[in-house]
Amino acid sequence: MTTRKSPTVRKRRVAAELRRLRKEAGLTREQVADQIGCAPVTITRIETGQSGARVGEVSLMLEVYGVTGEEREAFLQVAKDARKRGWWHQYSSAMPKWFEVYVGLEEEAAEILDYSPETIPGPLQIEDYIRAVSLANLQPPPEGELERRVALRLRRKERLTSNDAPRLWAVLNEGAIRRQVGGEETMRAQLNHLVELSQMSHINLLVLPFSAGAHPAMHGPCTVLRFPHPADSDVVYVQYRRGSVYLEDPTDVEHYIGLFDQLRARALGPGESRALIVRVADEMS
Repeated sequence: MTTRKSPTVRKRRVAAELRRLRKEAGLTREQVADQIGCAPVTITRIETGQSGARVGEVSLMLEVYGVTGEEREAFLQVAKDARKRGWWHQYSSAMPKWFEVYVGLEEEAAEILDYSPETIPGPLQIEDYIRAVSLANLQPPPEGELERRVALRLRRKERLTSNDAPRLWAVLNEGAIRRQVGGEETMRAQLNHLVELSQMSHINLLVLPFSAGAHPAMHGPCTVLRFPHPADSDVVYVQYRRGSVYLEDPTDVEHYIGLFDQLRARALGPGESRALIVRVADEMS
């Protein structure tokens, strides 16, 4: 099995580890900046992931923190990997910067917990559905950008059938499967595709029925990403109309994991969800 090395995940790991090492050394950012000859704001930006650390900067910081030998070499390799470009960067013109971060994190996630109240989750969408959603925006993309958006989403979709596919828990609001995005024919094809995907052992599709009533995720969509390496902590992604928020504080992450647990408890089981999707698709025949 090929081990994925997302530069986005590596950048996040470098930031977290450098922050941890500095605190363990009992040093302030100002003290570290003084020792390696840079501005304190540079240390802040590196430790918060706002900017990628140059390998030379990382080397100097490791020297200050007393990291040597194999541990040092391994850390520097991660820092080098963090400077590379991911495949998604070729689609930069088709997505905002804040979403590039998400795609980079998604690339290496081992488990994804996703709640979608209005639309089918991105990696589960078929091409015609993607087009219909994109064209429904307040400012529909021009043709060239539309094609790049479609290509990006289809590329993300490929990982679900790869040999290192993440385990996916997708909770869909019943409205998401009943709304006829793109018309009856497109939506029927989309629902049939969901039925096929739901039969894969690593994909769990659960429908939250209207009958479930009020629930704790009525504020909107949210996603929790979990990673295979213990140094990469879970992250919550919350998207709104013109931006997004990434939550990494353990308290916030636990809150959203608890939210997903409640959603899964209120949703239909996998078999019942599949049966409902089939029924809704048949109604569109």
